[in-house]
Amino acid sequence: MADNYLEKKMEDLQARKAKEARKKQIAWKKRMDAYRKKLEEQSKKEA
Repeated sequence: MADNYLEKKMEDLQARKAKEARKKQIAWKKRMDAYRKKLEEQSKKEA
């Protein structure tokens, strides 16, 4: 029974970490897309 409990806890931990990593990746992508858009707009204004 202890093994099943520990396995469940470990799976839950890994799932939570994967979910957090995915959220972080999505947030980073949004920031980079916004930054690229801002740079593109600035380059158009300068040209």
